[in-house]
Amino acid sequence: MGKASVILYITVGILVLFLVSYSPKKKSHHDHHHHHNNQHHRLKLRSSFNFKPTRHDPIPFDPLVADMERRREDKEWERQYTDHSHPELASPAPGQESQPEWEEFMDAEDYLNDEEKFNVTDRLISLFPKIDVSPLDGYVTESELTEWNVQSSAKEVMHRSQRDMDVHDRNKDGFVSFSEYEPPSWARDSGNYSFGYDIGWWKEEHFNASDANGDGLLNLTEFNDFLHPADTKNPKLLLWLCKEEVRERDSDKDGKIGFDEFFHGLFDAVRSFEEDNHNATHPYHDLPEGPAKQLFAQLDKDGDGYLSDVELLPVISKIHPTEHYYAKEQADYIISKADSDKDGRLTLAEMIEHPYVFYSAIFDEDDTDDDYGLHDEFR
Repeated sequence: MGKASVILYITVGILVLFLVSYSPKKKSHHDHHHHHNNQHHRLKLRSSFNFKPTRHDPIPFDPLVADMERRREDKEWERQYTDHSHPELASPAPGQESQPEWEEFMDAEDYLNDEEKFNVTDRLISLFPKIDVSPLDGYVTESELTEWNVQSSAKEVMHRSQRDMDVHDRNKDGFVSFSEYEPPSWARDSGNYSFGYDIGWWKEEHFNASDANGDGLLNLTEFNDFLHPADTKNPKLLLWLCKEEVRERDSDKDGKIGFDEFFHGLFDAVRSFEEDNHNATHPYHDLPEGPAKQLFAQLDKDGDGYLSDVELLPVISKIHPTEHYYAKEQADYIISKADSDKDGRLTLAEMIEHPYVFYSAIFDEDDTDDDYGLHDEFR
């Protein structure tokens, strides 16, 4: 094992030296073309921010870029929180100021586009061995890239949860009680949505289901699960999510899901998930009695012709995809664009050959080059 690792690292080292010799800093015709691309594909931090939690934002590939975007988002979040919670401290109306929060990040974008400070090739060389870990073999596989994305996503999600927890933890004891999370008067009086959250989320049933240890308080992990129930390992919270699904789909209000209610909505969600995961061999896909009826019968364990909340548990992760699903989706897309020899995995050379696939989430929206065009899901 030790001898194999030494040989592998020597091989990778030689490859890296070869690739660095063809860095965009050189002046060959080939590198001039890449230098032109680097100018054309000006990198920009994402500027969109939505106070309502979203579950499918592009996952930043590079931790350095993620940190810059996180600081930008924190600034915008703080501004919107002040506007909502403390209007007396809010900034002047639009047009009365030059929006300095954007100007503060100009230096960061200049940093990203300065080859001496942020060279994309050098960043890929640096990050490659951190992704190629299981196994360490000189290739980045779908599972390795998915795991890298999952780790990055988990860090982003937990950061946002901590930020929200700091707001709701009024007595600053490190926990959130239900009374602390109850909607304030300004939220109750402002309609269904305020501060980005559905008022329906302020439900004691949801809170109690998130309270895994039953102490009446949510720690950071429980609070994060409360905000992102699809990703929880807490069985009480998963069952609550199933109950909510029944409540929303139960058009005749009999407390359970009949076939028609299942067919119009739920089945499409499950089928879409299966197709996205290329699972064309699922046993209910090609049966003559119809895939919807076949799946319904599989889920209806007691055979009463209805689906209860418990019977939805096997497909709840398909109705509400997890962060792992989005991480894999993004990994699949990246590999489909950068895998030159179509062997289903990436070498360092292939990554360097297609650098902007990994940084596409922060492209200027005016960038229209087809070779590095954005996939709609990752805008």
